[in-house]
Amino acid sequence: MTIWNLGSINADFAYGVPRLPGPGETLAAGSLTRGLGGKGANLSVAAARAAARVVHVGAVGPDGRWAVERLLEYGVDTRHIAEVGEVTGHAVIAVDPDGENCILIWPGANVAIPEAARDAALAEARVGDRAVAQNETNGQAAWLGTAKRLGLSTAYVAAPFDPQAVGAVLEDVDLLILNEVEAAQLEAALGRRVSDLGVPDVLVTMGAEGVRWHGAGGARDFAAPRVEAVDTTGAGDTFAGYVLAGLDRGMPMAQAIGQAQVAAALMVARPGTADAIPDLKEVQDARLGP
Repeated sequence: MTIWNLGSINADFAYGVPRLPGPGETLAAGSLTRGLGGKGANLSVAAARAAARVVHVGAVGPDGRWAVERLLEYGVDTRHIAEVGEVTGHAVIAVDPDGENCILIWPGANVAIPEAARDAALAEARVGDRAVAQNETNGQAAWLGTAKRLGLSTAYVAAPFDPQAVGAVLEDVDLLILNEVEAAQLEAALGRRVSDLGVPDVLVTMGAEGVRWHGAGGARDFAAPRVEAVDTTGAGDTFAGYVLAGLDRGMPMAQAIGQAQVAAALMVARPGTADAIPDLKEVQDARLGP
């Protein structure tokens, strides 16, 4: 089947710093790289590298044609990426020696995706395809609502986190993916546990502690593979893309989670964002212990 991803596309400017800066502090960076990023682009690349058919729905400015070409090189269908008058989204990322990061994002074209582009994409979708969105674009709730009515399986990656954005899509979501901090914030905002949201499957990522799956059988924990982190940027997007690709290929949820955890672990062990996402063979050949 096909994964239809309404997602952001960013130019990532990553700076290696001796430590993450504090308020009012100026630091000299030791390195600079520019690469393809954005939660949406990362997810599309991850799912494509995991052998899924992926159509990316989004927008770039005239300065972002290189990003569309990179997505195409990774096997992502880019026919529904519009070119708009806004500047392409971009992120400024500071990464410390332990792989931790802080990020500033300018949304740009990501919040100017034409409704016509979104509608044209879903007009090609078939019952049983998967639609996914994250909180870096406009039109998320309408997109998932339409996809659900058309008979697609729907997923939402709740990042960057906003409880109102999550609340707006909950009734149309089959799979919700968020981290443990976001889960706690959502529970506080809604007054309900994530297991009681009415979403069939909820995945809560817990960094080095692994993943908790809330499904029909209750909660189940999965230990994370152990690696030395170099750069954690995009790890959650890689995990989400691999989970969706695994499910699309018919894997049970537990198997899809395990494969996605290996992919995310390999990804954090190297610098970069979309360009650092491992392919399926790397993931299948990896021998990582918990």
